[in-house]
Amino acid sequence: MPTQSTRAPATRRRLARIATEVLAPWVWVLGLPLIVAWKVTGYHLGETLLWGLIVGITGSLIPMAVIVRGAKKGKWDSHHVTDRAGRLVPFAVCIGSLAAGFVLLLAGGAPHEMIALAAAELVCLVAALAITFGLKFKISMHAMVAAGAGVMLVRVYGPWLALVFLGVGWVCWSRVELGDHTRAEVTAGTAAGVVLGGGVYLALEAILA
Repeated sequence: MPTQSTRAPATRRRLARIATEVLAPWVWVLGLPLIVAWKVTGYHLGETLLWGLIVGITGSLIPMAVIVRGAKKGKWDSHHVTDRAGRLVPFAVCIGSLAAGFVLLLAGGAPHEMIALAAAELVCLVAALAITFGLKFKISMHAMVAAGAGVMLVRVYGPWLALVFLGVGWVCWSRVELGDHTRAEVTAGTAAGVVLGGGVYLALEAILA
């Protein structure tokens, strides 16, 4: 029968696995545009779905479909692509797909907040690609995306959404607990998410307004 000491590590890993899956980058990139679009379109359902899904589909669902298919074929270790060397193609797919979505936003006259959001996500992806392969440092995309999303939500909905950063802390802990990242990698990801993701969003929102 398992003792309390053996149950505790198992429980920690289950909590870590839940955070890693529920707060994965693809989940944020799918949900965040819809949540932001709901507010910036004046709670208009049709426009929310239009602009939110353009970003969500091109930035999340299309890349994730490619990544999951590749993982099933053994091209990557998992749908999280924890191996640094295997991240080049997933990054390229994410950047190319989201760039197409960004063009659609511009061509369709999307709200400036949505354009700023997509641009911020693109900047984060390009920066992560450069850091991962230029500096050979496996920066945490879980941390980067979650932290950037947190800044954007606080800006759009107000200071009370700072509670989202409890989730950011949870997912950062999970990546270290599961051994997928070091503390330095999740710290760097969090900082990059706030500075690049959140900073680019705030700057562009102000410029385009």
